[in-house]
This record gives sequence, structure tokens and C-alpha cells, in this order.
Amino acid sequence: MANILLERTVPLSLDEAWRRITQWPRHGEAVPLTAVRVEPPEPTREGTVVVARSGTGPLGFDDPMEVTVWQPPEDGAAGMCRLEKRGRVVLGWAELEVRPGPGGRTRVIWREEIRVRFLPSLLDGVVRRSSRYVFGRALNRLLRQP
Repeated sequence: MANILLERTVPLSLDEAWRRITQWPRHGEAVPLTAVRVEPPEPTREGTVVVARSGTGPLGFDDPMEVTVWQPPEDGAAGMCRLEKRGRVVLGWAELEVRPGPGGRTRVIWREEIRVRFLPSLLDGVVRRSSRYVFGRALNRLLRQP
């Protein structure tokens, strides 16, 4: 299992940072060879399933994630979303959090535990490094673009 932690401090309001990181189809735009669909479509709530289709053609696979916690920021308080990975290939969970940061900025935290079925734990370091790279670039892009 690979654990990753990404943290960014951005000059956005809590609500705007939350909006940018929880617009699920934009995650597909930010991660190469990935398309994202949401079931049922908006609005997101507990029970919503976000499906990331990664790869191409017969080499692709679905990574379904169920929203198990949905707490948007409210009245200046932190917001948090937890997704449980329910796929045949990728297991684990992800948490996206926004909280007040220094100087009126917003602190964005992305935590993830990833297990890839059929991969030996010997490769956890490779999964960790590649995930940090891919998700770090995706988070940067999500936060930069309105």
C-alpha cells in the first residue's frame, strides 16, 4: 500500500478551492489518459460514485470511488470529502480537505492510500512516487484553473 500526502496553500477562498477540487470531470482533464464520470450527476453527496476511466482501449480500467463523507466548507469552517475506492484494480481511499490558511489563504490537503491489486508490496515505492507526481500535477492544475 502506498500513502501520499499533498499540501498546497493558495490565494483562494475556502469555497472556491473546494469548488475547484471537487468538480470531478476536471480531474479527468488534469490526469493524462483519464476520463471521469459521476453517477448520479451533480450535485455530489454521500453515495455519489465518481468513476475514473484510466488507460486506453483494452488496457483501460475503471476506478470507481464512492463518496462516503461530504462536508463542504461552511461559514469559514473546513470542508472534507472522503472517497472509498471500490474497483477491481485500485483499492484504498482519498481525502480532499480545505481549511483556513495563513493570511486569508486556503490550505488544501489531499491524502490518499492506494493499493494496486496484483502488484507486490515491493513496488509500493514506485506507486507512491508516481502517484505523488501525477496527483501533485493534477492538484496544481485544478487549483490554478477556474
